[in-house]
Amino acid sequence: MRRSPKKTIVTIVAAVALAAGIGGAYAYWSADGTGSGTAATGTSSSITVNQTSTITNLHPGDGPQTLSGNFDNANDSPVFVESVGVTVVDTDQTGCDASDYTIGGSAVVHAEIPVGPGQGSWSGLTIQFNNKPGVNQDACKLATVNLAYASN
Repeated sequence: MRRSPKKTIVTIVAAVALAAGIGGAYAYWSADGTGSGTAATGTSSSITVNQTSTITNLHPGDGPQTLSGNFDNANDSPVFVESVGVTVVDTDQTGCDASDYTIGGSAVVHAEIPVGPGQGSWSGLTIQFNNKPGVNQDACKLATVNLAYASN
C-alpha cells in the first residue's frame, strides 16, 4: 500500500513537534541558575525587673532583708537573663541617702524568661540599714528607699 504524501508530511510534522516538546521539557528541568536573597534578624527590647518582696521596718542594727521578684517581658519571644543587680538611688528624706543602706548577695537567674508580665523569678539580693555608730540617723525614719534594678 502506498502512503499519501499528505499523511507522510503530517507524520513528520507530528514527530518534529513531539521532539521539540520533549527537548523543551528537558531544557526546562535541567536549567542551571543563580540568585540572591536576604534575611533579617530582629532585636529584643529591655525587660522590666519587678520587686515582689515587701521590705519594711529597716532600722539600725537590723539584719539584711531579702529582695526578690520577677520580670515583665514584652518581647515576641523569650529573653535570656543571666543575673539581676540593684543599687540604692536615693530616699525621699533629706539627710538620708544611699550611704545609709547596703546591698548584698547576688541574684543569678541564668534562665530564659517567657513572654508576658510577671514571668520567671529572681532572689538572693538583700538590703540592710547601715548602723553608723555616733551618727544620728533620725533623718531615715519612715524613709522610702528608691532602688534601681538591672538585668544582664
